Amino acid sequence: MASVRFLLNGEVVEANKVDPTRTLLEHLRGDLRRTGTKEGCAEGDCGSCTVLVGELEGEAVSWRAVNSCIQFVPMLDGKAVISVEGLSKDEPHPVQAAMVERHGSQCGFCTPGIVMSLYGRAVAAKGADAPVDEVLAGNLCRCTGYGPIIAAAETIQPEVAPDVAGELAALKRDEALSLDYADPIAGLTRHWFAPLSADELAETYAMHPDAVVVAGATDVGLWVTKLRKPLKTLIDIGRVRELKTITREDGQLRIGAGVRYVDAMEALAELYPDLGVMMRRLGSTQVRNSGTIGGNIANGSPIGDMPPALIAAGASLVLRRWNERRTIPLEDFFIAYGKQDRAPGEFVEAVLVPEPKADALFKVFKLSKRFDQDISAVCGAFNVRIVDEVVASARIAYGGMAGTPKRAVACEEALVGQPWNATTINAAVEALAGDFTPLTDARASAAYRALTAGNMLRKVFIESARPDLETRVPEAAHG
Repeated sequence: MASVRFLLNGEVVEANKVDPTRTLLEHLRGDLRRTGTKEGCAEGDCGSCTVLVGELEGEAVSWRAVNSCIQFVPMLDGKAVISVEGLSKDEPHPVQAAMVERHGSQCGFCTPGIVMSLYGRAVAAKGADAPVDEVLAGNLCRCTGYGPIIAAAETIQPEVAPDVAGELAALKRDEALSLDYADPIAGLTRHWFAPLSADELAETYAMHPDAVVVAGATDVGLWVTKLRKPLKTLIDIGRVRELKTITREDGQLRIGAGVRYVDAMEALAELYPDLGVMMRRLGSTQVRNSGTIGGNIANGSPIGDMPPALIAAGASLVLRRWNERRTIPLEDFFIAYGKQDRAPGEFVEAVLVPEPKADALFKVFKLSKRFDQDISAVCGAFNVRIVDEVVASARIAYGGMAGTPKRAVACEEALVGQPWNATTINAAVEALAGDFTPLTDARASAAYRALTAGNMLRKVFIESARPDLETRVPEAAHG
């Protein structure tokens, strides 16, 4: 049995015999009586529970805003947390003062989370220059109409983040974290493993192949808070060093499965600018600060936005079980809805993304009911090479059109070898009917999905033929 230790507003707190699936929000409000942090949705959507988490990266501390409602307490071991109570003691912090002066709060329930998001922007090493609207996309307010909040945000100046590197260094563990929890009343037994290396992870997962692997918990957190799943054994990959690296060599980008979106955006956007634009609409700042590239792929969602883009780019997966590794094309990983090509005890170790060809036309379109923080009805990704006005190659993938992210093979075949013109595009759009039979659900009808999937391909052609036309929602055009 090991306790969980972390800094809370500059002071060391220790959680003994903590349930591994207890959320940070529950721990703050219930056990520690820090009730300034609010629970709105308990699923990482509303942002009222936002806190800052600091983590040692080398000799410096990197701060990021996260949703505490879907962060499990053991994930905070060796880290620092700032809740709204930690911003000031004797007088309001400048962010709080700005909210008061600009009348940015009415009922006040969402206000602590908004304050923490804006404070996170002021001290963040990454994202400090992000537009205010983007930073606040993960914070919902039903009172103000956001105008006074934005007015307050625009007055806030960057500031130096708290320096707690020494305190975190003192909390650092040199051994893997292992927690056992037994509830004699409910009869529940839970186990939490947090290995330090990929070798330890491989061994632990092989010994516990039925365990749930936790990366950012942006999905697994909801299994607990909404579905009330009794998760018995969990393996946290957040401390595995090898899974948090990005390297570029041999014409490809190697992204460890534990790399967060916020850390991968710059590298991917450099290779594929359109992908970088789309990633800023993937979830919210809090979600991108927690969720990982590998986790989004491994959960096999048919509406995940990254797989279609990475499939179109020609990405591969490195899968590991014990000391055995295999590399497969990303599109082959998705077999059917809820089923992936992954053996018991096998985990995603890395994603390999090839550099684009010099003459490649790469586009990604995300279609959703809301521009910010919404799940796609359809996500389309297009990687087309045109040589002497003829389509030399095409990789096209969609999300939301089938039970898995899937390539549009018939559409590709209708394009390759044909002139890049409206006639060819119309034929390729017709061929999409042979690739997909979309479903009707709460996000879109089958007819709408089929229509918009074809129109996305037409949009690729229009943007290539008429780059002077404004075809994007203004916010989506920001590079």
